[in-house]
Amino acid sequence: MKKELDYFYIEKKYGWDQNDFKDLWMNKGGCACVTACDSLIYMRKYMGKDKLYPYDIEHIGTLDYIDFSNSVKPYLRPRWTGIDRLEIYVDGVGEFLEDIDEHSIGLSEFSEDNPLEDAIKVVKAQIDGGFPIPMLELMHKNPKYKDFSWHWFLLTGYEEDGDKFMVKVVSYGSYRWFDLGELWNTGYKRKGGLILFSKNT
Repeated sequence: MKKELDYFYIEKKYGWDQNDFKDLWMNKGGCACVTACDSLIYMRKYMGKDKLYPYDIEHIGTLDYIDFSNSVKPYLRPRWTGIDRLEIYVDGVGEFLEDIDEHSIGLSEFSEDNPLEDAIKVVKAQIDGGFPIPMLELMHKNPKYKDFSWHWFLLTGYEEDGDKFMVKVVSYGSYRWFDLGELWNTGYKRKGGLILFSKNT
């Protein structure tokens, strides 16, 4: 079984490419802000949440995106240690939503301390429910994931492939498919995890 969310392009790239920031801090440490901005744009485009992104949703350009990211940046500002805890992300995006008077979206944390089996269930539920999933990966012992260590990215799809549960990882203006089991089992005690969006009633 395979499920992928619709997405959007910015200047022919699949979502925003962090490398396109001219601001040094955002270029090196703006990954959390990027996943928040992309998630908010996604929910404006596909869920009708008009307050989330105040620019032309049919033609998402570089200048508009940078302006938008500057409005989100104060809530998830880059720092020396990075946005290295799930609660920093939840608090920051939650405060942004409060300040724009958007109360229909909730956020919660799902730590990588949870078993992989539970993570698979959560990922399926979120994607099936139409939500992208910001994910924080801290250190990883597999060099395959060196570009995704100490990094935030989005999960926007899944595929059950035999014994493997593959996830569609969006980052750096493109996407690729990874085995969630490999991502989840980092080999380190300190973990990252997932941010779960929800609809408030």
